[in-house]
Amino acid sequence: MGRAHISSTDSLGAVRATKPRTGSADLTRSYTALSRVVRESGLLNRTRWFYAALVGALALALGGTVTGFILLGESWFQLLMAAALGIIFTQFAFLAHEASHRQVLESGPANDRVGRILAAGVVGISYAWWMTKHTRHHANPNRLGKDPDIEFDTISFVETDAARQRGLLALITRRQGWLFFPLLTLEGLNLHVRSISTLFARRPVKGRWIELALIAARFTIYLGAIFWVLPLGMAFAFLGVQLAVFGIYMGASFAPNHKGMPLIPADTKLDFLSKQVLTSRNVSGGWWASALLGGLNYQVEHHLFPNMPRPHLAKAREIVREYCHTLDVPYTETTLLRSYGIVIRYLNRVGLAARDPFDCPMVNRFRRA
Repeated sequence: MGRAHISSTDSLGAVRATKPRTGSADLTRSYTALSRVVRESGLLNRTRWFYAALVGALALALGGTVTGFILLGESWFQLLMAAALGIIFTQFAFLAHEASHRQVLESGPANDRVGRILAAGVVGISYAWWMTKHTRHHANPNRLGKDPDIEFDTISFVETDAARQRGLLALITRRQGWLFFPLLTLEGLNLHVRSISTLFARRPVKGRWIELALIAARFTIYLGAIFWVLPLGMAFAFLGVQLAVFGIYMGASFAPNHKGMPLIPADTKLDFLSKQVLTSRNVSGGWWASALLGGLNYQVEHHLFPNMPRPHLAKAREIVREYCHTLDVPYTETTLLRSYGIVIRYLNRVGLAARDPFDCPMVNRFRRA
């Protein structure tokens, strides 16, 4: 099969257009063979020991931070505790993400219970909202009109969205690559607001009342403690730092995975293996990257085997890379810093499509060249 046309990002880290040595049926059979190898290698087996240790470590970190908060009292050093909470909440969000993919426990309902408690009760975001959004993303990564992760939300990920922006949004969009990380300071608040708002929607939401109760209890205890212990100004500063760190950490962990990789037109048909590999980017670094990014550094393997436990992703990477090399399917991996550079340049290039209605079209044409 000739490779279907996919929007490229040129030198920004996108995969090159290739002609596979095999046809669509062969690629499908190859994925089946790859799955068999992975399964027989035991890489889909649960790793309860790892997740038990991870939960214990995060619980200790949370307990230590709460203890530090109590002991410090009215002190600006509390902002260090706020930053620590932003990191810890993000790590709990990673764990909820893994539970949503059935990576933690054998039973689907048990994973959902764990994921819902962690997402709503600890992190403060809706698990049902995350499941709906993230399931759509995994089914159609970087596919125009189907992947919610490339839909417009202050940031434009496709030029057609950028071209529609006017006024202040157009000004932001034209510089969105450079503004990406500063804007992430607001992403924590955005995640809370967007996810919780879905729980008040009229459409059916699974676990609506459980999540509302968990989120209400979480914010009552959390905000109550902050505003009870700290003076008003310091309390708002504490909350601002925690949300900023949470937003930056979450955004910086998920952005390297697909941003700047090819965009798939809505009507393009691709086999499962090609669709997942061509649109995903790994981050090199091994164990430290896996700890820092919650296993998201192995994005290719995660998309091919979403229910694979985090400790097995590194071994799967060796197998998947060899298969992709054999099939001439481009496999993309880069460092964390380079991935951020790719994302920034890609967003800046997309942002050039946004212009003021009074701009000179000729000037904009040469500016994009």
